Amino acid sequence: MDALHLILYILHMLAMLAIIVAPFVAGHVHVIQTWGARIQLLVGLGLTGLAEAGDDPVNHAKIGTKLVIMIAVLACAEIGNGKSKRGENGKTLALVAAGLAVVNALVAFLW
Repeated sequence: MDALHLILYILHMLAMLAIIVAPFVAGHVHVIQTWGARIQLLVGLGLTGLAEAGDDPVNHAKIGTKLVIMIAVLACAEIGNGKSKRGENGKTLALVAAGLAVVNALVAFLW
């Protein structure tokens, strides 16, 4: 169980890296950020499931807050990706998604 938790945690952090760094990299910014957001949401749900299966209590308010922020990150990334596919400027939404990912990390570590 510890090995699975470690693998999921590493994937979760790599997905967060993709969300935060993607707006500052030239090229397929929105695709990288969108897939990072999707992966981070799914892996975060997996980590929550592992926490629920364990013996320690889970802070449901914290998990709920992080889920709401993550849905906002995913929405910004998806809308920005859609705008970039239509030739519009989605850079602002990419930066908002990156900022919300940082807020989500702060919630995780400071709560």
